[in-house]
Amino acid sequence: MTGFLKGSATAMITPFRNGSIDLASFGEMMEYQIRNGTDALVVLGTTGEPSVMSDAQKEELTRFAVKQAAGRVKIVIGTGCNSTARAVEASKKAQDLGADGVLAVTPYYNKCTQRGLYEYYEAICNAVAVPVVCYNVPSRTGVNLLPETMERLADLPNLAGIKEASGNMAQVLDTARRIRGKCDLYSGEDALNLPVLCAGGTAVISVVSNIAPAAVKALTRAVEANDLAEANALSDRLLPLVQACFTEVNPIPVKEGMNLLGFRAGEPVAPLTRLEPANRERLISAMITFGLEVKA
Repeated sequence: MTGFLKGSATAMITPFRNGSIDLASFGEMMEYQIRNGTDALVVLGTTGEPSVMSDAQKEELTRFAVKQAAGRVKIVIGTGCNSTARAVEASKKAQDLGADGVLAVTPYYNKCTQRGLYEYYEAICNAVAVPVVCYNVPSRTGVNLLPETMERLADLPNLAGIKEASGNMAQVLDTARRIRGKCDLYSGEDALNLPVLCAGGTAVISVVSNIAPAAVKALTRAVEANDLAEANALSDRLLPLVQACFTEVNPIPVKEGMNLLGFRAGEPVAPLTRLEPANRERLISAMITFGLEVKA
């Protein structure tokens, strides 16, 4: 299927306080995104730290996000797991709770074959009616969803597309060629948002848009309008901020960025640590240069 996501989607952070999710703060972050034109919110993706959350916490956050959005913006819930059965159950739960779609990362650690990847996504798609987005991020999972496998998956009726974060543009282009017209390509790596959009990507699923949602949305609009001069100018302006948001593993820097904007983002959950002082100074500098009001 095509047309599920267009424009900018933000991979939302999850704010914690004293071991619990700070729902009030999360609601404020959602409103910040909606005010700035973000088209969809991805909740419980990598940036949201779902791997350290209980099933009860995931359900709590999903319920809240769907209710808070109230149809104003699409809510996509991360449901991927290294167990196909658990990914299926999580996807069914997200659908039951009112999610507009699910994002399923490739199974991690187990390092299954391409056949295993196909059967994993086939099982999820067969279990739910909502759109399903594949998520390829081999640097984290140890498994790479290859273009020829994605070509097969694109024939599944509710397979909406792939969030590509392999960092390999040759692979991205091959995937784009194979799925074009059958399902959609989404950029999953902020540094490559511009080339992926120019290759036919219909949306970006962005980390940096947590702190700069309007600019990321503007980039997608510029490409959609075939204004490559404006798109390049926006990408050039965003790139130092993107680089500062990935000096350490995501979501360490972007969480600190949200704190610096005045949101109660809290700290990453252990074993992740707070941003190192030198990298924090680099982030502050990038945010100020970008024009953001830092409340350090």
